[in-house]
Amino acid sequence: MPQAQPERSKDTVVITGAFSYTGRYVAQILLRSGYQVRTLTSHPNRPNPFKGTVEVFPFNFEEPEKLRTSLRGASALVNSYWVRFNHGKSTFEAAVKNTRVLITAAREAGIKRVVHVSIANPSIESPLGYYRGKAQLEREIRESGLSHAILRPTVIFGLEDVLINNIAWFARHFPVFVVPGNGRYKIQPIFVGDMAELIAALIERNDNCVLDAVGPETFTFDELVTLISKAVDRQPRLFHLPAAVAYLTTRLAGFFVHDVVLTWQEYRGLMSNLLVSDREPAGETLLSRWVYENRSRLGVQYASEVARHF
Repeated sequence: MPQAQPERSKDTVVITGAFSYTGRYVAQILLRSGYQVRTLTSHPNRPNPFKGTVEVFPFNFEEPEKLRTSLRGASALVNSYWVRFNHGKSTFEAAVKNTRVLITAAREAGIKRVVHVSIANPSIESPLGYYRGKAQLEREIRESGLSHAILRPTVIFGLEDVLINNIAWFARHFPVFVVPGNGRYKIQPIFVGDMAELIAALIERNDNCVLDAVGPETFTFDELVTLISKAVDRQPRLFHLPAAVAYLTTRLAGFFVHDVVLTWQEYRGLMSNLLVSDREPAGETLLSRWVYENRSRLGVQYASEVARHF
């Protein structure tokens, strides 16, 4: 009886930031499914959590030939490269420029499919650089000629998440929680595992599509803070302040934790109801259940964006 042949490994996928937050979940799924995985990263010398099973390359935005070399032989690119706020040379404008270089390199290297992580409610006309830059890149990808899927998440929650975790951290440590404005603006978060599953599924498709990546529950900001506070057995008083005053308190808190807690652009996006969608939910995990299942770990340590990336 002839010996069974081993199953042929699947194609190679390049992920930007496979050692960070969402990218790590995507890499885990793809490796289990038999894909070869590479990552492009700003920190190529950091410890490899995948014990060498993921190849590591620097971004090399300033050296396109090296960037093309790191992409050659791969069939798909998962791109979540972006910056949350301007910090030194890391700006929204630089991120747009760098991503254009990446898209061009991907096309020239023979990449067939791009799955791009954008943001809910992007707009070329937005006064907010974050949302305007994301809209510019969506246009670049649509005009690239590459097969593409564009995912538009709101807030992605998980144990490594910044917003949900740090709401819990502040609730654990302070008797008052400052809320900008009336707190009735809405947020529709999606679980990082659901987001990763969406990305992995879209790699397998070949149609061009744009999908909102949102969870099954929508909360007002007041409801979200109350839910998280109760889950960690705290009851801080919600103290509503004008947005500008609340932002100053956020800046002060950032000074003490050595981080950018929330930016003014994030305040405006949140209060403008840009973190919700009118589309059908793409994720299934209930935040209202998840926070209780993870209450012992949620908000135990402050999650610093600056420490993570800079």
